[in-house]
Amino acid sequence: MTSAQTVDFYFDFASPYGYLGGLRIDALAARHGYGVTWRPILLGAVFKVTGMSAMMHQPLRGDYLRRDVVRFARLLGVPLTLPEVVPVNGIAASRAYYWLEAREPAAAKALARAVYHAHWGEGRDVGSPEVVAEIGAGLGHAPAALLAGIQEPAVKARLRQETDAAIARGVFGAPFFFVGDEPFWGADRLDHLERWLSTGGW
Repeated sequence: MTSAQTVDFYFDFASPYGYLGGLRIDALAARHGYGVTWRPILLGAVFKVTGMSAMMHQPLRGDYLRRDVVRFARLLGVPLTLPEVVPVNGIAASRAYYWLEAREPAAAKALARAVYHAHWGEGRDVGSPEVVAEIGAGLGHAPAALLAGIQEPAVKARLRQETDAAIARGVFGAPFFFVGDEPFWGADRLDHLERWLSTGGW
């Protein structure tokens, strides 16, 4: 598979729309012969550039989000439980992803899905390394190894590099998808993205 046949998926575990987009993107891309590269980033760093704040805490928009994501999940027929802790700190989960991704890319993606489900599907607080390790243990990963991996300097640097690269690429929110250089922002743009894949663009 060449890079031209890959969709880049930028997300933060704090984003409910990232959760909803992550449930669809791989199957959608596969229908058109594309793979998906998952790239967790830290929206906090992005917001420092854009001057924005977490949507959940914005007047009016936060109230709308709480209604919309529940409605969106009902439309898709997927579980959604609004967590008490929002926005969650996704640093541990993101580092765990990159630690695994360097060894087993498929396992890293499975962990990301499991963390997303735990947080947005079940409403759990997944902000601590211990909870991430617990989720990883359910997938067969040794908790001690995962906890140690989260602390590796190279893994910490990788998350910073991915976040910086996303900002340089123009990512300002999550989920954010790229087909080549063509950007699509939001889980509600996946229909547009699929049309782009099927037609080669317009």
